[in-house]
Amino acid sequence: MLGMVLGVASLITVLSIMNGFAGELRERILALVPHGFVVAEEGRVDGWTQLAGQLAAQPDVLAVAPYLADKVILANRGTARGANLTAIDVERQAGVSGVGEAMVAGTLAELEQQPFSIVLGAALARGLGVAPGDSIDVTLPSLTVTPLGTFPRSKRLNVVGLFAVNAQPDSYQAYVSLATGQRLFGAGDTVDGLQLRTADLMTAPQQLAALAAGLPPGVQVRDWTQTQGSLFRAVKMEKIMVGLLLLSVVAVAAFNIVSTLVMAVAEKRGDIAVLRTMGARSGEIMAIFLAHGLGLACTGIGVGAVLGVALASHIARLTASLEQWFGVKLFDPSVYFISELPARLQGQDVAAVIVASLLLSLLASVYPAWRASRIAPAEVLRYE
Repeated sequence: MLGMVLGVASLITVLSIMNGFAGELRERILALVPHGFVVAEEGRVDGWTQLAGQLAAQPDVLAVAPYLADKVILANRGTARGANLTAIDVERQAGVSGVGEAMVAGTLAELEQQPFSIVLGAALARGLGVAPGDSIDVTLPSLTVTPLGTFPRSKRLNVVGLFAVNAQPDSYQAYVSLATGQRLFGAGDTVDGLQLRTADLMTAPQQLAALAAGLPPGVQVRDWTQTQGSLFRAVKMEKIMVGLLLLSVVAVAAFNIVSTLVMAVAEKRGDIAVLRTMGARSGEIMAIFLAHGLGLACTGIGVGAVLGVALASHIARLTASLEQWFGVKLFDPSVYFISELPARLQGQDVAAVIVASLLLSLLASVYPAWRASRIAPAEVLRYE
């Protein structure tokens, strides 16, 4: 029973923590990522204002914003970092992503006010050793042909702001204004595509798929599950694998039920034989030991479920108390992007753990109960 208690409690607690990590990751990363993108099948989108108006008129689309994006190298005093540089329309961008709300220094509006300016992720700025007011060199993945030869296209930009969502984009994302981006990338009046925000993030793939049918030829729709889905699928797979590993603890507890019942059958052979001679059928003997095994399991599962729910509900307070008692910081925000252990208790996880534990316990009880039902009374009572 104690093994079942520990197995069920640890499984519920860890699955809740995995849910918490996945939720934190989703909220922080998707704060910057639009729900969908409309891009050209080849090249860039020309005449995007008309297309943006057509998309904005759709009932499921809340906001539309143009963008240009490419991989660049940012350098400062001999330190270089790869980055994803995105050119945005500052006014329209507020409708499709929360980067404006994530600013920790400066504002996005300064991108429009100062030509050739840039906003960096906080971790990226630390890596480059820059702050608002400094300048950095941007090298683009294109070449400039001059009479002296061919050189990479580069430009010096002024840092006017920093943003932080406390997730991976802080270390690679950078923004410039759309006008600056069009000049840097040599895009003229074209854009790479349009960013969309829908009424609901979770139903965005279905809404955008329906929207794609009414778009002109030459453009296609991508949703956030196509651009960021691999990350969240990896998190989901990690949760499944951790759950399976911890389920082995429950399996060990179920094996203990097997050994307990086998010993009980060996000790009660005489009693079983007496019951059989008094008219008890083999099915009734089997039911007695199945009830015995399931009784042990249900007690352990019930106590473990209550303990697991309590731990998952108060894990943040428990870790804070441990940090205070021992004077250590378990989660450094600068390293883990979190300051406390997140946990989100989901009823379906608790139900899945309980059902899986009951099934394992039932399977573990069947063999000893079958052994008990096969005892022959004559052989047992021959020397009694």
